[in-house]
Amino acid sequence: MSEIVICEGLTKVFSGCRALDQVDLTIGRGRVIGLLGPNGSGKTTLIKILNGLLQPTSGSVLIDGHKIGPYTKSIVSYLPDRNYFADWMKVKDIFDLFSDFYADFDREKAEDMCRALGIEGNAHLKTMSKGTKEKVQLILVMSRQAQLYLLDEPIAGVDPAAREYILGTIINNYNEDGTVIISTHLISDIERILDEVIFIREGKILCHEGVDEMKEREGKSVDEVFRDYFRMTAYQGYRDPERETRGKTVYNAGRKDFEKRGQKEEKKEVEKGGETNDR
Repeated sequence: MSEIVICEGLTKVFSGCRALDQVDLTIGRGRVIGLLGPNGSGKTTLIKILNGLLQPTSGSVLIDGHKIGPYTKSIVSYLPDRNYFADWMKVKDIFDLFSDFYADFDREKAEDMCRALGIEGNAHLKTMSKGTKEKVQLILVMSRQAQLYLLDEPIAGVDPAAREYILGTIINNYNEDGTVIISTHLISDIERILDEVIFIREGKILCHEGVDEMKEREGKSVDEVFRDYFRMTAYQGYRDPERETRGKTVYNAGRKDFEKRGQKEEKKEVEKGGETNDR
């Protein structure tokens, strides 16, 4: 089938709060898609359901025409938004783990990518910086010949140079017949590599559109359109009408007193100036 993901009426409720609300979504193959929305909009929840880590409250999900299960997990490559390997592990230990679990894992490719970064197979994760750990995780995910790549905030919290490396690694190494879904709110950094965008807010899909079509219609960049969709008004503070009235009274009284004092001081300055001129 041409669609890799089909969601119908997908809903997820946590303690009465709807993280996803009646999501209808169809995603094709061979695309790089930005799942874009502010924090708390439902991006991670959707990704975890597609990956089989969460069960929907209601609605249905099909990946490659199958319900979530062992088969779908075998064709989905998932990058979480945090490190999930134990610090005592060596890089080669993780390669062994992925080789055992995933038939589509290309170990030689992963080792070559690590060598290019100067990362040795015997290196322990505990000796690495946060940025290097994230690069190792990305290498593992992108060394699979998956049909669906789910990348949750891959460029959050990293410096601009690391972002360039991450985006380059994604574009140059994913299975071209597969689809990449990148969750982020850092639009300007990734829009140049996107084919489509999905805007999500409060668990609802606001739009799903091709990047070129959006730019042509709006006459703006994706980042500018995103800002228009999610523009927020700065918090002005709690306004107590009674307090404001009291404040105005105090302000006006103080202003009158200030003006009187100012007039007296001005008069003194004028008189002083006159005495000086008389001399």
